[in-house]
Parts: sequence; C-alpha cells; structure tokens
Amino acid sequence: MVIELTHENFAEVTAKGVVLVDFWASWCGPCRILAPTLDEVARENPDVVMAKLNVDDYPEIASRHGVMSIPTLMYFVDGELKDSSVGVVSKAIIAKKLEQIKP
Repeated sequence: MVIELTHENFAEVTAKGVVLVDFWASWCGPCRILAPTLDEVARENPDVVMAKLNVDDYPEIASRHGVMSIPTLMYFVDGELKDSSVGVVSKAIIAKKLEQIKP
C-alpha cells in the first residue's frame, strides 16, 4: 500500500519504522517511469511503508528536505533520514538501500 503524504501526516508516517518517501509530480516523466518499480518494491517489502509526496501540492515539505530534483527517494528509519537517491534508479538499487537501512 502506498500512502499519500500531506502536511497533516508527513511527520507521523515517517516517524515509525522503515519508510520510503517518493517526492514526485504528475507532470514529471521520470517520476512516471519510476512508479511501477516502486509499486513492485512495495509489494515485495510489506514491512516497508511506501509513501508519496506531490511536490506541487507541498513545496514547503520538499524544500525543507532539500529536494532540488524529482524523482527523489528518501529512506527514513524511525523518523531519521538514512539515505536518498535522485532520479530514476533500478529496483536493485532500491532493494539494496532498503536492506542496508532495515534494523
């Protein structure tokens, strides 16, 4: 399941467990390319919370996290940013990063 992030739930969703946040926008071609990969990763990692933040709707959250380009993936563990990547990345890279940060 993928959670849509907002001002109201960003801190709460990222505060507990392993959370992968996709900073994206509907007009972003690379974001659309990455989306099926993230859906696959979500199905294969039920212990990881998959979340998306539309940077057009919440630019201040993206700015606060230093997002300069999209797609940007940020990997949180119990509210702490552990890793990130910018651009379209392979499923193997995402899986490796998740493996490295999982407690």
